[in-house]
Amino acid sequence: MSLLTVKDLRTYFHTRNGVYRAVDGVDFHLERGETLGIVGESGSGKSVTCYSIMGLVPQPPGRIESGTAMFDGVDLLHCTPREARAIRGKRVSMIFQDPMTSLNPYLRISEQLIEPLLIHEKISKADALQRGREALEAVGINDAARRIHYYPHEFSGGMRQRVMIAMALITKPELLIADEPTTALDVTVQAQILELIKKMQQELGMAVIFITHDLGVVSGLCDRVMVMYAGRIVESADTRTLFYQPKHPYTRALHRSIPSLQAKGRELFTIPGMPPDVSKPIAGCAFAPRCEFAADRCLLTDPPLAEWQPGHRQACLRVQAGEI
Repeated sequence: MSLLTVKDLRTYFHTRNGVYRAVDGVDFHLERGETLGIVGESGSGKSVTCYSIMGLVPQPPGRIESGTAMFDGVDLLHCTPREARAIRGKRVSMIFQDPMTSLNPYLRISEQLIEPLLIHEKISKADALQRGREALEAVGINDAARRIHYYPHEFSGGMRQRVMIAMALITKPELLIADEPTTALDVTVQAQILELIKKMQQELGMAVIFITHDLGVVSGLCDRVMVMYAGRIVESADTRTLFYQPKHPYTRALHRSIPSLQAKGRELFTIPGMPPDVSKPIAGCAFAPRCEFAADRCLLTDPPLAEWQPGHRQACLRVQAGEI
């Protein structure tokens, strides 16, 4: 049985300017020990999908309209607050997007780091501090016994991100959700953080959902990749297939946007146009106005997410018809 199975997840934001369908019918599963990458442009629904699973969508204006998220037999979308607290932070942890704002500036690192242990494992503060020091050392922070008592402003951005990773892993979760954990970091630190997440996953045997807008990042990290656009999944496959046999035009365009694959001296490729306004009805394929392969029927017919090959799904009418 899969560790996590999400079906027909719909999360809408009800505002004065309309209803924004941030996540609009998402289905996926995650096996134990597997790494799933979720990629797409900003605003495609990647983070909201995982915030919905974690119960972190502000309500109002957000509302989970439908769906289930079964985690080891418990529906995370409809469980009681008590059940959610027992799972969140203990069995499921999350690394948030911006390390500069994810830590409380008024509390020492030690207080924030050991809080999950004090809540979920009911151990003494001395034992929790020892575990905290070991967690900081595990993520590569030297002189942890002294630096654990620092305030967040005494750490650099890369060091704060390591603290966030230590905090997420200190309870040895079964599932780690990493929401663009390297966005605010330079390339050198980014590589170190990715290697660290991979190492900790192997040691703990946990599953990982890795959210990013960069296909290049997931190539060496993920087992499977899910591509999102306008709140929906447009393609999903194992990583090798998605890189060598992408089918959906949006996935192909993302692939062409990777800078390292560009010919030297040529202008970098960019996807024309802008993502659609998800507060307004979309009659056909959401990507059709930006797609170089779009036909008239693409603007009128909503394409289903269909299986192209075993384990490879895509939502393009022309690909499904064998035309491209």
